[in-house]
Amino acid sequence: MRVAFGRLYAYICAAMTVVFDQTANERRALRHPEKAHRPDTPIQRKPEWIRVKAPVSREYAETKSIVREHNLKTVCEEAACPNIGECWTHRHATMMIMGDTCTRACAFCNVKTGLPGPLDAQEPENVGRAVAKLGLKHVVITSVDRDDLADGGAEHFARVIGAIRQFSPGTTVEVLTPDFLRKAGAAEIVVAARPDVFNHNLETVPRLYLKVRPGARYFASLQLLARVKELDPTGFTKSGLMVGLGESREEIMQVMDDLRAANVDFLTIGQYLQPTRKHAPLVRFWTPDEFKALESMARAKGFLMVSASPLTRSSYHADTDFAALKAARMNRG
Repeated sequence: MRVAFGRLYAYICAAMTVVFDQTANERRALRHPEKAHRPDTPIQRKPEWIRVKAPVSREYAETKSIVREHNLKTVCEEAACPNIGECWTHRHATMMIMGDTCTRACAFCNVKTGLPGPLDAQEPENVGRAVAKLGLKHVVITSVDRDDLADGGAEHFARVIGAIRQFSPGTTVEVLTPDFLRKAGAAEIVVAARPDVFNHNLETVPRLYLKVRPGARYFASLQLLARVKELDPTGFTKSGLMVGLGESREEIMQVMDDLRAANVDFLTIGQYLQPTRKHAPLVRFWTPDEFKALESMARAKGFLMVSASPLTRSSYHADTDFAALKAARMNRG
């Protein structure tokens, strides 16, 4: 009996060890540990105008292979972008530098949250070589937030821009940066590297910041965009908004006015899509006609370029949009 009991005890202990190990592994694997305590919110069925085809093209596979070969991360994958099939078929991959882990915990974002590792010193060269191999005429470089770094990663952005200029001198460069909140001199470092477009997304209206973007400050983001234009009046500035989080039409119009006051040239507006049940709930889908109305309003307010549609994202059609942006400035004189 004692032998049997001893075997049973050993079996139970071993089983408990496996369960505990599995639980620990699952906890380590969580992309959004800060959201684990939040109640589940049902994910709404997407309307027909949101549907996209699964990525199956040969070009998509080739783009993925080049990204992996150079040990790079892309926001296309990390943020679960719905346009990845279309963009990667045209070899348009948006590089996400400084790791795959963000120090912020925005309620809308699917990028992993946590404590990032050290910067990869080889990343600038890897990005430059990948851009050259993809044959990109225009590339978008974004990043996770790195509040743990003294300059927020500004110098790393500058090195990446420099490497692209070295390995693919004919490529125009668009950066989509964090807000560099409380990082004095960061904007100056990035602007000194002369990106062709400096993008920083406001994401939503001021009223929703504490709920949707709690680690950021609306007016700090506006000031960053204004400062960039002061530093380089000939450069292009850009910002983006999501709709579907509960904002009103009047609030969006006010954000447009704020962006124009900061001399922002290009505005993108797209539909928020809830990544998981733990993320900010989707309040409603805006219709294609509503997006057309937003685009008309934005153009009337003086933006050089506006892209507004359900599937619009910051880097969606960024190459053709950049060409249109330059043409719009020339036509305006």
